[in-house]
Amino acid sequence: MKKHAVAPSVKKKRKRSCSISQISDLETLFALLLASLSNQPQATLPFINKCLFIFRNSLLLSKSSVTPILALLPSLLSSTHSKIAIRAANVVGAASLASLELNEEIATDSETVRGLISLLESSDRDLLFSACNAVLDLSITTFAQQQLITFSALHKLMFVFLQIFKRLESVCLWSDRNESFQSLKIGFREDELSMALLSAITVLINACDLKQLHNIPKSLSEAILSLLKEIRANASHNLLIKGAVKSNDEVHVCKSHIGVSDLAESIFRVSIYASQLTVSLPFEVVQRGLFGTSDTSFEDFMSNYWEFSPFLLTRTLEDLKVNDMFNPFIQSLNWNGSVPSLLHSTLQGLVSCFPIASEEQNILNFLNEVKDRIGCPIIYQQDIRVVKTESQSRKETHYFQEPLCLTTEDVLKCEQAYKEGYTVALRGLEFRYRSIAAIADALALMFGQPSVGANLYLTPSNSQGLARHFDDHCVFVCQIFGSKKWTVYSRPGQLLPRLYDNLCGSDVDCTKAGRSEFFLREGDVLYIPRGFPHEAYTNYGVDNGSPGFSLHLTLSIEVEPPFEWEGVVHFTLHCWSENWKRPCCDATNYLSQKLVLISVNLLHVAIGIISTSDPSFRKAYLSAADSLPSDVYNRLTENQRKNFLDLIDKIRNECKFSEVLSNIEVAIQKNKDPFDQIQWLWVLSMEKEANNGYMDRSFIIEDLRSLCAKHKDKLEAAFLKVKSRFCSEVVFDDIVTSHRMLLQKYKKTRRQYVNGMISLHDKL
Repeated sequence: MKKHAVAPSVKKKRKRSCSISQISDLETLFALLLASLSNQPQATLPFINKCLFIFRNSLLLSKSSVTPILALLPSLLSSTHSKIAIRAANVVGAASLASLELNEEIATDSETVRGLISLLESSDRDLLFSACNAVLDLSITTFAQQQLITFSALHKLMFVFLQIFKRLESVCLWSDRNESFQSLKIGFREDELSMALLSAITVLINACDLKQLHNIPKSLSEAILSLLKEIRANASHNLLIKGAVKSNDEVHVCKSHIGVSDLAESIFRVSIYASQLTVSLPFEVVQRGLFGTSDTSFEDFMSNYWEFSPFLLTRTLEDLKVNDMFNPFIQSLNWNGSVPSLLHSTLQGLVSCFPIASEEQNILNFLNEVKDRIGCPIIYQQDIRVVKTESQSRKETHYFQEPLCLTTEDVLKCEQAYKEGYTVALRGLEFRYRSIAAIADALALMFGQPSVGANLYLTPSNSQGLARHFDDHCVFVCQIFGSKKWTVYSRPGQLLPRLYDNLCGSDVDCTKAGRSEFFLREGDVLYIPRGFPHEAYTNYGVDNGSPGFSLHLTLSIEVEPPFEWEGVVHFTLHCWSENWKRPCCDATNYLSQKLVLISVNLLHVAIGIISTSDPSFRKAYLSAADSLPSDVYNRLTENQRKNFLDLIDKIRNECKFSEVLSNIEVAIQKNKDPFDQIQWLWVLSMEKEANNGYMDRSFIIEDLRSLCAKHKDKLEAAFLKVKSRFCSEVVFDDIVTSHRMLLQKYKKTRRQYVNGMISLHDKL
């Protein structure tokens, strides 16, 4: 009897349910939904819920138009009944994934976007999870990402994540293919809400432009950066150890589609505007560390050694006790007398520092180039070398033969290579240690350069790492541990090698060259100017009491093209011509405009011709070194003023019209770019919208040929006029100001790069 009594009731309920689900006309369903919402009785809630469920499934299956329900979504999302709001969020997600058109339709409706974002404030975890998933679904298009960022979705996601995420130990890695870096993704054990929040945060951070990143509140930015770094560190522990990714076998892992590179990019981006990641050391500290304790030591160095001759600063133990700018770095190495442990602690956890173009003015361009690779382990030949030079052959031998990402297993191989006499050379320490970044930044300010590089070399006893060579940059060799003997040969020519010059064959014959030998102990500093061949080796340490091995750091002063004197003159001509051409040119005379434009570019070529044989054009320009004490800066500036006027006189007297034409013709015949030496200036000029005289170079060459064929005399007269007026009208003080602004443009992007990389390493 009980079965017969219950059965009709069950059957009736099923029939009613089927009648709702069988409504295939979405307009009819919409009308019923609208009527139910208008009445708002409690009894209609299951019906509303079912209608929204049908809408969602219809969108997923047939990609139906969301227009009928679009007007209702803001009200549905703001419903006080969590189940309705959840269903509404699911409809938003389904519509966002159904098609690009529906995605844009949703994202364009500001009320719907605001309503969705408001759900992120809910204390209901189920509702919060649905809202977060809907945000992720909506974020599949660039337009929707920008809409969400505009309405502060990112800020709310960050705030919620900081409130609810408590279990760092729940973070893990998973992979659907193998354990390569590109396939590793972030997972959470039994925490799907944290997984959804982190995924949405990462997607939106990586969609921000620079202004949007800058607009993240400082307190929120700092808090989320700290947490993202902790999550990455926990997830990436023993990143590529064989068998490290075990989450594939775990049943309760919530798997996101956020790769470890996506998380690394987010950390980099949030770090771009962090102001306290690196703080430059005071001038006095660096001066004592590199040039000695005398008040005039830096000026003496600049007058007698800079770009001219090697210089050795011998430090006593008392000097090191009073002030050693490398102490924070040394302490971070956890040196306990064991070289293997030193190698392990130094190399473990390092990520690759991909090179950034010197003229790059937008850090996001760099991030787009290295997408899916940022945060990957160090790469051989790019970040690290393991090399030795045999005394008989004088040739370098590499322990690793092919470029590869170094796994933990490879780090152990580095320890074995060290035992076999190989030097381990690690580049880019200014991107890996805050303490080194502070030193490098101070040194860059002192020498008026955008940045300074820092490399580390660990050499075993009785061994030589790099073969004899010369560099295209000046270096300060700073002996950290142990000792090393250096032989520096006289420079084979008067011309300084330039950054990015081809140095193949830099192991020149030094059998007849003069030489100087320097023995460096802990704390000593050796300066080697660019172009001076040198080599170094360790001994057993029996006779001199040293431990035999060597750990030294090189600080590299890399003079970029805009910061050589030739670059300064090119920049001066560029600035002057921008102001001079406007009143000079007859706007109605097309030929006059062409003559002036071509003449300015010919003068650029003429300056390049002189600089190929005149050493003074290749020296570093230091007038922007405004971190120096005022008296030192003023004396240095006066000396720079004299150099500038001398160079202008050379341009006035040595730039020949016929020589320029001949040089361009030869370059064209050899399929070379006659304007290659001012490539950086072309990039700088392209930032301006107005016509600035730096149009497509192929057009300039065509115009030049046409003018030489028809108006060669007029072109020569215009060239001489441009040269004469330029040399007569330029003012050094104006250039100091303008060039300092150029320096700041270069430094801005470098600082952002350093901030991002320091955050990915977070070492002292």
